[in-house]
Amino acid sequence: MSDAMFTDHFFTNSDGLKLHYRDYPAVGETTGLPVLCLHGLTRNVKDFEDLAPKIAGLGRRVIVASQRGRGRSDADPQTERYMPPVYAADMIGLLDELGLERVVFIGTSMGGLMTMMVAGTQPQRIAAAVINDIGPSISKPGLDRIKQNTSSREPAADWSEAASRTRDGNLAAFPLMDHDEDFWLDFARKTWIEKDGQVVLDYDGNIISMIDGDEPLPDIWEFWEPFGPIPTLSVRGGVSDLLSPETVAEMKRRKPDLDTVEVPDVGHAPFMTEPEAWTAIKAFLGRVD
Repeated sequence: MSDAMFTDHFFTNSDGLKLHYRDYPAVGETTGLPVLCLHGLTRNVKDFEDLAPKIAGLGRRVIVASQRGRGRSDADPQTERYMPPVYAADMIGLLDELGLERVVFIGTSMGGLMTMMVAGTQPQRIAAAVINDIGPSISKPGLDRIKQNTSSREPAADWSEAASRTRDGNLAAFPLMDHDEDFWLDFARKTWIEKDGQVVLDYDGNIISMIDGDEPLPDIWEFWEPFGPIPTLSVRGGVSDLLSPETVAEMKRRKPDLDTVEVPDVGHAPFMTEPEAWTAIKAFLGRVD
């Protein structure tokens, strides 16, 4: 991917932390409102480096931000602030900084929770939403797996080991990629970084505090209600252990015009460049401002 497809920027949030974001300009004629992409718990802007150019190619500006404690964004010395409502407020601050009143939100996992937080406080900022493999009720097996995957933060000896460990932790979600070494190396480069001569995970270990403990995360169905008038697409991995078919069905019952798509043979979480996901997203974006 060419660096010319985006520019890197930083903005200072209300807590004085510098957060990194990428700005992908619309390619050709502008066809709709900008898109704001929000990543999952341990991810960063690299999570969307394949999807963002595809969306920009549809004629939409795309903003992708790394939340505090991830990627090139500052870590937060006050770890109790590592919470989705705080991240959501950061993103409202970013939109204000950029002078963007309304955008299309695309949120993967924690990014979907952040989108729900925004819907609960400033729904007028959401022109439309794509919620990727997350819902108002989170399955405990998926949460337990995430805890297990984030329990070890030891550096990798090299990129080959980083790819191997990435495969070990994510093979259940991408079983068809078992022997695709290029896929796992690319995945590793999205989630690890070379620093001080070592290959290390690209996030502050303290971000895991939000899922510490044995209790499941509480249901947040009240944050689903504001989506009533908001065009929304739910993307689910066909073998996801975090978003159940039952939760998607309940989301649909409460919002009958909800668009849905399931990506076969993929777990938590689809990259949304899979043919089924991308076809649905492209059609969805074609119907919204």
